[in-house]
Amino acid sequence: MGKSKSLIKVYYELTKPRIWYLLVFTSFGAALTASNTYNIEVSPYTWGLILCGVASGSAAANTLTNYRDRDIDSIMERTKNRPIPSNRITPLNARNFGLILVLISMILAALISYTTSIINGILAIVFMAFGLFDNIIVYSYLLKRKSKWNIILGGFSGAAPAMIGYSAVTVEGLFELGAIIGGLVFIWIPMHIWALALHYKKDYNSVNIPMLTAVISEKLSSRVISLTTIIMVLFSLFPFFVKVDGHAVVGLVYLYTAIISGIIMMIISIMVIIEPFETKSWLLFKFSNPYLAVLFIALILDSM
Repeated sequence: MGKSKSLIKVYYELTKPRIWYLLVFTSFGAALTASNTYNIEVSPYTWGLILCGVASGSAAANTLTNYRDRDIDSIMERTKNRPIPSNRITPLNARNFGLILVLISMILAALISYTTSIINGILAIVFMAFGLFDNIIVYSYLLKRKSKWNIILGGFSGAAPAMIGYSAVTVEGLFELGAIIGGLVFIWIPMHIWALALHYKKDYNSVNIPMLTAVISEKLSSRVISLTTIIMVLFSLFPFFVKVDGHAVVGLVYLYTAIISGIIMMIISIMVIIEPFETKSWLLFKFSNPYLAVLFIALILDSM
């Protein structure tokens, strides 16, 4: 029994749960906002398919990128204790587990057609497939080791969970309100990853991974991070100006939350400019996760 629990724990760790927890929450937030905005009742079956589908899809992407990066993970200090490089799981088993999760995520997305409508299910499948393809193929296999702009095109996958959640509920406002909600995650990703890369600059350089803030000077890196933070904070105000049937989707709760949390983010980014050291960039990286979560919580509350 103890060995089985240990094995389950290893597979669980392989999926990088701290990443997919947040992505599942963005899908939940997008779906609930869409439900509240258009007064659509979401069945427990649909909720289960959305959340389990996004969880398995995100876990699949993380598992297969871990499989792809097993060679460099064994060298980098930050990653050498992950399940594959630490030999707690074989590369073949990791790959097969990831492929099984891909299949599960696609099946769950397809089943949404039976709990809502065919168009909702098709859109969920499309966004799920797009997210997996963008993260695994475009980012991990094609761009990560070749381009310093890798996270820009690779960042589209981060918006996929929110789009899956929204489209599973309704197609109304999908490319207006839905796109803005997904855009919150897409705009957030470069700042989040570049702050991490600046903190682990030596690690990335040791394996020749050209993350932007690892291959340019610390001074320029800090300015790039600050610029993306400003863009992100300004974009976070967009939901306040979205109207449905002449009425605002969100109100002052979201607006004040976006302003206050945005000011905090910009203050920290300014600290990175003043002292572009590991501690400051790490602080920005660590604060960025709760920042995004707080925005989605405010979005949910105001949409009610």
